[in-house]
Amino acid sequence: MRAAVLAGLLVLGACHPSGQGAGSQVSPGRISAEPVTLTAADGVKIDGVYTQVEHPRALILLFHQDRSGKDEYALIAPRLAQSGFASLRIDQRVGGDLFGGNPTAQRLGKRVGYLDAKPDLVAALGWAKPKKLPVILWGSSYSASLAVLLAAERPDAVAGALAFSPAEYFGDRNLLARAAAKTRTPLFVTSAQDGREIDAARGVIEAAPAETKVQFIPKLGGVHGSSTLLREHNPNGAEPAWKAVLAFLDSVAVPAR
Repeated sequence: MRAAVLAGLLVLGACHPSGQGAGSQVSPGRISAEPVTLTAADGVKIDGVYTQVEHPRALILLFHQDRSGKDEYALIAPRLAQSGFASLRIDQRVGGDLFGGNPTAQRLGKRVGYLDAKPDLVAALGWAKPKKLPVILWGSSYSASLAVLLAAERPDAVAGALAFSPAEYFGDRNLLARAAAKTRTPLFVTSAQDGREIDAARGVIEAAPAETKVQFIPKLGGVHGSSTLLREHNPNGAEPAWKAVLAFLDSVAVPAR
């Protein structure tokens, strides 16, 4: 396994194939969005938005952080679409009004643990299967850890996983570590510009046996979760983070047309 430090990007394993680079120029064609409703295995109804592109390279499942909802990705999903990535963003049952509301959590009417939201992610993965596209998991904060768990459990269904600020958020304080040790799916991990978050991300990367694994360590800005890609939250560091994210996505998606 080779390692290198490149402009704030700690890379272990392969990054992207020949001819592809960060944010490859693509022609995604027509872009549209529509609401969807999923049903988890325990009957919980999950609100979502499916952002479609005419020529999709992959389908990204976008999972939010605590006290949040699907609109954590309201600005991120369109930018992914411009690079050829369809996406589904959902309201998990653990969330709130940080980005405008979470009908799934509101309907549930009670607070539950982070691990209780896992069936919501599983429902999204099941919804994605008929699309016949490479499926990429993307999690923020607690859902970053859930994304790693799901990638470890469903390697045949997942083409890659991105984890923004993962940590041991569960009652079992070794659950993430055990899942990371089984993760062979290509993996991208990043964090805030915070020593504990960086160490947690490094622990996931070092444990994972994946051949392609990337830890992005922010040198400019860097905030908790997927908000690190939003200029409003991370004015100095959003673009370097986007560059790293798109380079990783290029490595696991269908080549741009």
